[in-house]
Amino acid sequence: MKLFFKYQKLTLLWALFVLVLCNMSLGEVAQSPSFFPGFDKLVHCGFFFVFTTLACNGIIRQRGTLSYWNAFKVLIIAIAFGALIEILQSLIFTWRSGDWNDLFADTVGVCMAMFSVLITVLAIRNEKA
Repeated sequence: MKLFFKYQKLTLLWALFVLVLCNMSLGEVAQSPSFFPGFDKLVHCGFFFVFTTLACNGIIRQRGTLSYWNAFKVLIIAIAFGALIEILQSLIFTWRSGDWNDLFADTVGVCMAMFSVLITVLAIRNEKA
């Protein structure tokens, strides 16, 4: 477990950051004209892109590569984390609303990151061969 925390501490810090920001009451800031329609979805996508990239980076630093099984586990964990945030928003943090579209944006960010990481890992493997 100590080894896990050594390589995943940035991922865990980012997860805490995302959890706090996604459940924070924005008040009048959300009505600001500087936010365009869909800005919230873009933020969700970006948050989960970074989360997935950091999780994959921790595994690669720990094991030297990213297996398909580990990539699948990160994919499931990241999507489950997004679902947890939406459940918390709808049940506990009542000033926020759990939204299926936010979960979809989270999933898009996870899949974009996973695609990018896997393409990079495969390119590095093929270069060495």
